[in-house]
Amino acid sequence: MIIAQTIKKVKEVIRRVKNKKIGFVPTMGALHQGHLSLVKRAKKESDFVVVSIFVNPLQFGPQEDYKLYPRNFKKDEALLKKEGVDLIFYPTPKIMYLEGFSTYVEEVYLSRVLCGVSRPGHFKGVTTVVAKLFNIIEPDIAYFGQKDYQQAQIIKRMVRDLNFPIKIRVLPIVRDKDGLALSSRNSYLSSEERKSALVLFQSIRLAKNLVRRDIVESRLIIKEVKKLINSKKYTKIDYVEIVDPLTLQPLERIEKRGLLALGVYVGRARLIDNAFLVSPKKKAKV
Repeated sequence: MIIAQTIKKVKEVIRRVKNKKIGFVPTMGALHQGHLSLVKRAKKESDFVVVSIFVNPLQFGPQEDYKLYPRNFKKDEALLKKEGVDLIFYPTPKIMYLEGFSTYVEEVYLSRVLCGVSRPGHFKGVTTVVAKLFNIIEPDIAYFGQKDYQQAQIIKRMVRDLNFPIKIRVLPIVRDKDGLALSSRNSYLSSEERKSALVLFQSIRLAKNLVRRDIVESRLIIKEVKKLINSKKYTKIDYVEIVDPLTLQPLERIEKRGLLALGVYVGRARLIDNAFLVSPKKKAKV
């Protein structure tokens, strides 16, 4: 396994394997089984697997957790070596953003809702760094997790709009045994806060049960989900929305399929989760 910190080194390695299918998993480190599920798929579908580890300062707001974000490169390195990763790209901010850096990539439709409301500029930072990583690594396939559903849709839109010759794979959410979606920020949770954090998965089950009972008006589902979340200690709602899975715009009712999107603070951890909601009528036709 090669570990490269400079863009020049990565480019040298990539030139040597240009005849191979390159799979790429971009991460911010603090790896868990969710990340590793992406690596495992990349290993199956690619000849050469690259993982980037970079805590990107551009996607953190002034009051967010950039300095506190968990970092443990030695542990990440051991996990990736065990999975048979070929190259780790581990740059510093100074390498990724030269002095006087002033060029950004911004998607302006999908990024204005959900997380984009409470985290202005976040997705501009995401699309900028991912575009740079795509240019540096030149992958054939890039892998993202459904937990960051909005992010994945924005990346897919960017790839389409800017004609990147890259396939985007979005893989299912990986959950702990109790249903909590795996996240690097779960490490912020105390034992009591973690119990409260289960309300995100409980909210998904509640919403699905309501839809199964043919309650498909979004306002009624959202009302019950908010009531459940607010009943728990340590929780503060950022958003609870039911949106169109493609446009991310709010749905008044679930005629076919909607996406329940959750953003909830539990203690100081901001957690997100989501799930598809399919109307009973749609299921009957399948």
